[in-house]
Amino acid sequence: MDKRSKIALYIIGAVIVFMMIAEVTKPKALNWRDSYSAADKIPLGCYILFNELETFSEGEVLVSEQSIYEYLKKVDTLNSKSLVFINDYINLDGQESNALMNFVEDGNTVFISGNFFYGNVLDSLNISIQRQYSNLYKKESENKFTSPSLQKNNRVFKDVIENSHFVSVDTLNTTILGTTTTKTESDNDETNANFIKVDVGDNGGQFILHTNPFAFTNYHLMNDKEDYAATVLSYLPKQQIIWDNNYKTGRKVITSPLRYILKNTALKWAFYISMFGLILFVIFRGKRVQRIIPVIKKLENSTVDFTRTIGELYYQYGDFTNIINKKIEYFLEFVRTNYYLDTNQLNTTFIEKLAAKSSNTKETTKALVDYLVFLKSKNNHTEQELIELNKKIEHFTKYKL
Repeated sequence: MDKRSKIALYIIGAVIVFMMIAEVTKPKALNWRDSYSAADKIPLGCYILFNELETFSEGEVLVSEQSIYEYLKKVDTLNSKSLVFINDYINLDGQESNALMNFVEDGNTVFISGNFFYGNVLDSLNISIQRQYSNLYKKESENKFTSPSLQKNNRVFKDVIENSHFVSVDTLNTTILGTTTTKTESDNDETNANFIKVDVGDNGGQFILHTNPFAFTNYHLMNDKEDYAATVLSYLPKQQIIWDNNYKTGRKVITSPLRYILKNTALKWAFYISMFGLILFVIFRGKRVQRIIPVIKKLENSTVDFTRTIGELYYQYGDFTNIINKKIEYFLEFVRTNYYLDTNQLNTTFIEKLAAKSSNTKETTKALVDYLVFLKSKNNHTEQELIELNKKIEHFTKYKL
C-alpha cells in the first residue's frame, strides 16, 4: 500500500472515531411522552409524586399492577383505603366499573385525575367531561380552589397542559372543589369546574375527580411548584393509599413471545412441564446413546494386484524363465496348502495322491506334473511354454488359484 492510500485510510478512520465519540457524548433528546408511570423520571412521569405519596398515606403505599377488577378481589377491605388513578385517560369496562363502584360503596375513596374518563362509572355518577380542542397550542389555565383558605395554593399552568373540565354534574351528590379558568376565542375568561367530589352510598365512600393530570407530573412538581398538587391530594382521607400502576400510558409491558403463555395458568404449567420433560430426555438420552463408532473398512488384499504387477514387469522384460519358476512355486505351494501333500518328490505316488484329492483324472494330473518336471529341468524358457503352463494349471485347478 502506497503512502497516499495509508494517509486516506488514517483520515477515514479518524472521521469514524470522531463520529462515534460525538454520537456517544451528545446529549439525549428529552422524552416528552405521556407516561404517568411511577418508575419514569421523564417530564411527564410520576416518579416524584409516587415517592412523596407516603406523606398522604396511612402506612405503606400499595401498588396495583393488574386490572382493578382482579386487584380488588385480593385486597384487604377491612380498613378503608384510597385508590389513586392518574393518567391522560382512564378507560374502565363493565366489570371494572362495577368493582370500582362496589369498592366505593363499602366506604372507600377513589381519586381519578385524567383529561378524559371512559366507562360506566361516569354514567353512574351523572357526570360528563369536555376536552379543549379549540387551538393547536393549548392556552394557559388558572387552576383555583373554591375554598377561600386555599387560594394561596392556586396555580397558573402556562405550558405543558391540556385543559379539560366538567360540563355537567349531579348537584345533589357533588361538591365542586376547584375550577379552571381559560381564555375563549374572543379573549374572555371562561371558568368551569375541574375538581369535584361525589359522595356514594351510606358508608362515607366518595369519588374525587380531577381533570388536570399534568399537575402531578415531574415537570410541574419541580422547583418548589408542588403546592397545587399537594393541596389536591390533601382532600384524600388519611388512610392507606393504593397506587394504580396498570392504567398508564407509559406502563411497562413485557413484549416477550412467552408473555401470553406465562399469563395463562394452564399454559404456564404446560410450558414448565414440557421444559422439565425435555431436560430429562436430554439427560437420559445422552447417557444411553454412545458416541457414533466409525465404520472401519476391511483391509484390501493387495497380494493379487502386487503379483499381477510383478508378473507384468517380468513379462515386459521377456524374463519368461523367472515367471515360469514363480508359477511353479506358487502351484506347489497351493498343493501343499490345500491338499497337504509333500512336493519334494514329484513321482508316481505324488501323482496318484494329487489326482485323488483334486478330483482330476490321473492322466490330467500326470500331464501337468510331467510338464512341471520338464520345465524345471530347463534353464531357458519361451513365451509359448509359459502360456502352455498357465493353461494346464488353470485347467487342473479349475480357477481355484
